[in-house]
Amino acid sequence: MQQTVLITGGTGTIGRRLTQLLQAQGYQVALLSHSTKTLPGLTVYSWDIEKGEIDLKAIQTADHIIHLAGEGIADGRWTDSRKEKILNSRIQSTDLLAKALAENDHRVKSFIGASAIGFYGGDTGDRPLTETSEGGSDFLAQVVRAWERSELQIASLGIRTVILRTGVVLTAEGGALPKIAQPIRLGAGAPIGSGQQYIAWIHLDDMCRMYSQALTDTTWQGIYNAVAPNPVTNETLTKSIADVLHRPLILPNIPEFTIKLLYGEMAIVVTGGNYVLNKRIADETTFTYQYTDLKTALEDLLT
Repeated sequence: MQQTVLITGGTGTIGRRLTQLLQAQGYQVALLSHSTKTLPGLTVYSWDIEKGEIDLKAIQTADHIIHLAGEGIADGRWTDSRKEKILNSRIQSTDLLAKALAENDHRVKSFIGASAIGFYGGDTGDRPLTETSEGGSDFLAQVVRAWERSELQIASLGIRTVILRTGVVLTAEGGALPKIAQPIRLGAGAPIGSGQQYIAWIHLDDMCRMYSQALTDTTWQGIYNAVAPNPVTNETLTKSIADVLHRPLILPNIPEFTIKLLYGEMAIVVTGGNYVLNKRIADETTFTYQYTDLKTALEDLLT
């Protein structure tokens, strides 16, 4: 019998690619969305997170839930109201799902929730971080800690729960890579700050395949760092992009204070870095990466 996967945040970059992958694998995919517009080949259910409303058919017809919904971290300066939206979009949406699952009959067998390596803090230097490392104390870390706490409510309902702490997802559409690549194409690219801050990256396809395997492999449980095996520095990433695009890097590094002037507190997203390791993925699962080498990943995405 065909199984149904309900995805929240399914119209985002990861959600769109994941939908394609799951449909190719024979799943029926449904979306939970603020928008009521129809999408070809998909059932779209509505919810209103702020009002606490959800179409219960979404829950009652799902075999699995993948929860990606959340306001973009780097979509604007971190004003007080923006910070509130970033936090509430994650907590309130998860609380709404948990309440619907707790109060209604359903057949949901697994819940795969997004999280972020921001759990460890915005800038932790070159200290290796695994799933057992302590969390940070800055805004990002506080958001992720509360986010994961809300997702773990699902586990308390007896539903197998997996949480993927996502690194920097490299994709040709959206996210960090096009923003870094565009000035390099124009001959104006350069590393940021010292360039020595680490970036724990992952190719979009590997990220989506990780979600897919977490659905089917019932040995997956708890929290995993969803990153490729080899973190790189900002300088290495920038130079690798330039190599793949056959463009020179002739400008000096962009001063950190310039980024802080432009983006305020949000600058930590690009001036900070984390050396995050995929220890549980490597040691406890059979997951096989398609892209462990940065240059191979960039060639796939940029050329």
